[in-house]
Amino acid sequence: MPGPEADLALLVRAAQAAGPIALSFWRAQPKAWDKPDDAGPVTEADLAVNDALRTLLTGARPEYGWLSEESEADASRLDARCCFIIDPIDGTRAFIAGQEGFAHSLAVAQGDRITAAVVHLPAMNLTFTAHADGPALLNGKPIRPTAQGMAGARVLTYKSATEPEHWKNGRTPPFRREFRPSLAWRLCLVAEGRFDAALSVRHVWEWDIAAGSLIAERAGAVATDRHGHPMRFNSPRAMVDGMIVAGPRLHGEIEAAMV
Repeated sequence: MPGPEADLALLVRAAQAAGPIALSFWRAQPKAWDKPDDAGPVTEADLAVNDALRTLLTGARPEYGWLSEESEADASRLDARCCFIIDPIDGTRAFIAGQEGFAHSLAVAQGDRITAAVVHLPAMNLTFTAHADGPALLNGKPIRPTAQGMAGARVLTYKSATEPEHWKNGRTPPFRREFRPSLAWRLCLVAEGRFDAALSVRHVWEWDIAAGSLIAERAGAVATDRHGHPMRFNSPRAMVDGMIVAGPRLHGEIEAAMV
């Protein structure tokens, strides 16, 4: 069975193949529509990238399961020893708006743990990579999170996460809230130390965070659910109960301050 390093090489090839497909639709008024049940927008580019990734990845690893935002649910993945967890275009709203901050998020889970990961931003020529036995890299160079504490930290999250009901004693946390469209990219920005933490108090889909969580961890950050528990992947619901991703000091301070 291929190991994490071989899986990572495969994911890198797949991400590099996906980039030109996405860019061929980007800023070209791709067809877009809303998915049912308020699940957000999707475009013809999302589907084209998904099809290309599935052909390439499952062609190389036919024994692996498949979990993707843009594919029908397939329960057989739960019985597979390894599973691809894919978001073909993370940050679809940014993609539709012609912004650069969209990403391909590709990961392999062995059991419930991520063992290989790529987050590729083709419009920005950024490729974040990691496997379970190696360092986190950005365009081939090692990256590290910050050692910042909570006071004055720059935290990537949405406005409602800072509401007092999520924090002990009803106190608004003393950090600066900022935002980036792709959730996978947010985790990578923490991994490279450009921001101090990424936070969600809501459930998050596995395909949004699978790759970024491993990249953050291999960089030296701590990536858990909102309660400080290890993230587990390829679950039946394909969701994680929120997230805290930060350097060890800040992670501990956020976890201690949250309800």
